[in-house]
Amino acid sequence: MVATVVPSRVESLASSGIQLIPKEYVRPQEELTSIGNVFEEEKNQKGPQVPTIDIKDIASEDVEVRAKAIEKLKEAATTWGVMHLVNHGISEELTGRVKKAGEVFFQLPIEEKEKYANDQAAGKIQGYGSKLANNASGQLEWEDYFFHLAFPEEKRDLSCWPRTPSDYIPATSEYSKELRSLATKILSALSLVLGVEEGRLEKEVGGMEELLLQMKINYYPKCPQPELALGVEAHTDVSALTFILHNMVPGLQLFYEGKWVTAKCVPNSIIMHIGDTLEILSNGKFKSILHRGLVNKEKVRISWAVFCEPPKDKIILQPLPEVLSESEPALFPPRTFAQHLQYKLFKKTQDVQAPVIIPIDN
Repeated sequence: MVATVVPSRVESLASSGIQLIPKEYVRPQEELTSIGNVFEEEKNQKGPQVPTIDIKDIASEDVEVRAKAIEKLKEAATTWGVMHLVNHGISEELTGRVKKAGEVFFQLPIEEKEKYANDQAAGKIQGYGSKLANNASGQLEWEDYFFHLAFPEEKRDLSCWPRTPSDYIPATSEYSKELRSLATKILSALSLVLGVEEGRLEKEVGGMEELLLQMKINYYPKCPQPELALGVEAHTDVSALTFILHNMVPGLQLFYEGKWVTAKCVPNSIIMHIGDTLEILSNGKFKSILHRGLVNKEKVRISWAVFCEPPKDKIILQPLPEVLSESEPALFPPRTFAQHLQYKLFKKTQDVQAPVIIPIDN
């Protein structure tokens, strides 16, 4: 049995004392067979594991060390499309401040957080929100979130950023600048992987002026029936790159070689996804991996995802000519980023209307 009343925020629902989740949050039967206990899943040492990449070596002045590091990055980008970044150059003190600020905001009373509520219907997408309208699959996700543009600084709207805690704006601003530099470093290395000049991918996604960094803090409350729900349903990111911090509670799963693999919690690392944008530019050489988020009944999980996105209409996304050949023609038609978003939304709706069931064995 499941409950039927859905309060406006998942946090309200979770703290109401319910034992059964509303039917809107229960995943389809074909998904339920693959949803397990995330803590048990994380302990599993068998099978494939998300790769770890040492960023310090990618910038090494030692040619041999750098070449080996870029080769490891190539393997991770072309087989997984997701990786743990270590020695990434962003201090533990700064990432700790970012996480503390987000945690303090979500500890505020809901009526305080509602002062920052977004309004999707009115086109106000920045702010505090939940997926209230049914998505294409008809299910809701077990999460609340806070979303805003974080970089470039001149494009930010600080009026929708939290004023409490007082360190939210300074910590997030500094972190966004550091991430922007890290993105340049990664894009340069990935350009070399493709055999093009170092600045090429950066230029193709908008450069320093136009590449947007969008921050989304995902708050996944404890769930009384985690075996029936998902914090975020299976999807690929539309971004060029996505950088993720989390509060060391497992939940991220990647669909790799036909199975769901749970990412380990690696201290002082940043998880990085390659998104659809780089998959398109590389003509499928880089992978934009399908992933989802599990929830649990013991611990709140929070993640800080920063999506590095090209401008919506100024750039045409298409495979680089250098990666094409007679034997490897373009796999993706030319589209703006906005058109790619529309395509994904349309495709998702079509998939729901006539779903193709992939057997997923955990």
